[in-house]
Amino acid sequence: MPIDAAGALGAAPRVREIVWDHKDVQLYHLGIGAGRPATDPHELRYTLESRLHVLPSFATVAGGGAPGVIGALSVPGVDVDLADVLHGGQRLRLHRPVPVRGRAGAASRVVAVYDKGTAAVLVLRTEVTDRDGPLWTDEAEVYVRGEGGWGGERGPSGRPSPPPAGPPDHVAERALREDQALIYRLTGDFNPLHADPEFAVRAGFRRPVLHGLCTYGATLKSVVDTLLDGDVSRVRAYRTRFAGVVYPGETLRVRMWRPAGAGGAGAGEVRVSVSAVERDDAPVLADTVVRYG
Repeated sequence: MPIDAAGALGAAPRVREIVWDHKDVQLYHLGIGAGRPATDPHELRYTLESRLHVLPSFATVAGGGAPGVIGALSVPGVDVDLADVLHGGQRLRLHRPVPVRGRAGAASRVVAVYDKGTAAVLVLRTEVTDRDGPLWTDEAEVYVRGEGGWGGERGPSGRPSPPPAGPPDHVAERALREDQALIYRLTGDFNPLHADPEFAVRAGFRRPVLHGLCTYGATLKSVVDTLLDGDVSRVRAYRTRFAGVVYPGETLRVRMWRPAGAGGAGAGEVRVSVSAVERDDAPVLADTVVRYG
């Protein structure tokens, strides 16, 4: 059987050193669409090294190398076709703000394997620590089509929850470049699904799709810029479920709801949904929450 749940769960953590500096941060920010307009002071804090702030979602690519989705496929007990793999969801918890330059240890292991009947879901958790202590923890949910049915634990429901009732408190639109995926893949995710038309068709898509983590980063930037006055250090946690694909060149519509009585100065959370404007608001991200302090 391609997925051996016991083998994957019992495997020792994969430990590696990750190193990054301002150039990696700047490339990531450009990869998620920052820097337009190029001379806007609000955008320069993402692109100019003398003013640089690190959007916390940079943590998903810090140090380069294979992203969590690909990393999960190299775990003992997992042998599947990359064309059958989708990114199901992502969670990030910040222990401290991400520095512009860093050197840290990253320990990754599969912490759950779920049997969805017609598919399997792997959860890969990565703990990142530097000499001053924990920096962040992230979890990638990896959905593998056609690999369920062995009678294992089913796990949480994969059905997205509806967005909050009532109109959103804020709506932002972010136009993506036609070459957005080609820029973003330079951060380390070279899955051909995002660049090769023939591979995309084999995987079931009409053309290459944008990286889910690119949409993830662009959405967090929208929330930080709209509700947190660009203060990236206020983000404490961020989670989402990938509900649909984005094609490069499309426009993201980011709807944001704040709980009643929540203000901008204290701690709280923002509920978010994201859709593709050009495809009649087709859902892209669901069950999305940004916690801030």
